[in-house]
Amino acid sequence: QVQLVESGGGLVQAGGSLRLSCAASGRTSSTNAMGWFRQAPGKEREFVAGITWTGGSIYADSVKGRFTISRDNAKNTVYLQMNSLKPEDTAVYYCAARNGPVRPAVAFYEYWGRGTQVTVSS
Repeated sequence: QVQLVESGGGLVQAGGSLRLSCAASGRTSSTNAMGWFRQAPGKEREFVAGITWTGGSIYADSVKGRFTISRDNAKNTVYLQMNSLKPEDTAVYYCAARNGPVRPAVAFYEYWGRGTQVTVSS
């Protein structure tokens, strides 16, 4: 089993920045691919960014150029640096992991954190 715990969410003004962290524990060998997803009120959970074990990354078009995903395998931690935040980025952000390739869809991921709230004011 893998446990994921997100942190770093909060309230920021539009144009500001936040860095989210996700600490993995348990069977971390099953975190070959990790990702960030988000879910706004009344919306389905959507893909934000994903990263391979070796650091290859993919992004949703809506965040490309503004967000950066990274990981530190020695610390079993993945990060999401969010810059130039917009009100439409407001959502609960979830960390996810899977023992397989990176995929930009919720259904592929086995392990999920409980989420951290990000609120961007205009």
